Amino acid sequence: MESRNPVFARTQEFGRGGYATFNPPPAQYQTPSSTQLDDMYAAPSATSIDTDRMTLDDVVVRTGSLFAVLLVTAAATFFLWRPTSFLPVMAAGLVGLGLAMAASFGKSIKPPLYLAYAAVEGVFVGGISFFYGLRYGNDIVPAAVLGTLCAFGVMLALYRTGVVRNSPRFTKTLMIAGVGYLVFGLVNMLLSMFTSWHNVYSGGGILPILLSGFGVVLASFYLVLDFDTIEQGLRNRAPKAYAWVAAFGLVVTLVWLYLEMLRLLAILRGND
Repeated sequence: MESRNPVFARTQEFGRGGYATFNPPPAQYQTPSSTQLDDMYAAPSATSIDTDRMTLDDVVVRTGSLFAVLLVTAAATFFLWRPTSFLPVMAAGLVGLGLAMAASFGKSIKPPLYLAYAAVEGVFVGGISFFYGLRYGNDIVPAAVLGTLCAFGVMLALYRTGVVRNSPRFTKTLMIAGVGYLVFGLVNMLLSMFTSWHNVYSGGGILPILLSGFGVVLASFYLVLDFDTIEQGLRNRAPKAYAWVAAFGLVVTLVWLYLEMLRLLAILRGND
């Protein structure tokens, strides 16, 4: 079953059995002769340049490109700008969200839009990391980065070994949990901003830890959907350009995972 990540909502290229499903040969199709078959087998293997098909290397390179842009703007925000107000950081987050929505639901592949998202989201990630560092110590940022990398490595290992695999039930469960978690977060934020409601995450006790830990686990499992969707794209021989879409989906999920990890560590330190 294909991922329900809106970034991968291109069922033809990333769905199961999608892009590489060919029509039956026409009636005038002639079976190749034995000599022709020998020549075909003797020919060198086609590369992604020859076939214009997405490869794993394409996904890795484009993911690295997006992360390079994100890290540059995040580092510039954290070390050079050092914002004194949270408003421009929040504005960058909203702009990044808008770019992500436009990129996710757009009908065409636009690498400049993905790069713009990475640049703007880097400002948001760097800014929010800066404020977390001011309050809880700058060592919380490398700890969150390390935690994110560890979670990514663990989920990739579990997926590659078959311990955790995607399935219709798995996808449905994650979708319900993801929507519920998103709605809860929005309601909690709006109530705390415009009413006397006390933000759940700012209170002490075990509840904020459980909620934030749930967010970390949920974002980690969404990586499985991304891994599976990329694998389906490779299997379906999706066009090379879709490596940008795969890379963008991974970056979105990893940014989400990092922010959840950062909040969990902050809550744990606040309860010390």
